[in-house]
Amino acid sequence: MDVQPSVVEQELQLELVLSPERSVPVAARFSYGSHDPYAVHVTFHLDTGCPVTWVFARELLVEGTFRPCGQGDVRIWPSLAPRPAGGAPARRRGVLCLALSSPGGDALLEAPLPAVASWLERCHRLVPPGCELGVLDLEGSLAALLA
Repeated sequence: MDVQPSVVEQELQLELVLSPERSVPVAARFSYGSHDPYAVHVTFHLDTGCPVTWVFARELLVEGTFRPCGQGDVRIWPSLAPRPAGGAPARRRGVLCLALSSPGGDALLEAPLPAVASWLERCHRLVPPGCELGVLDLEGSLAALLA
């Protein structure tokens, strides 16, 4: 019997953009589960020892791989970023820009677009777009809430 996983995760190295000339690497875990089919969870592993998790709509992340989207706390868009190439002229690579705003401050992060797109494909195999409501156990959740 082939059991399909209920969670799709991917560890990625992102770049926290400090200025146009400077960025620092940030490890992040992208997570998606059928228990919460409308949302993606991105956990940033910072030097503080306390990971920070942002939760936002899967649809927002999907749309952001094609065009600028979002407003307020989470904005996402595809872009090209220079890639250093050991003495050769700099080449450009596809990145996904994530602009996050909170009362604690703002951050601009760049994720490798091909890796995020591949992860999203795996998420869509787990729960196809438009089928999110079908995987939710609304009756069970309501029963647990009222118990």
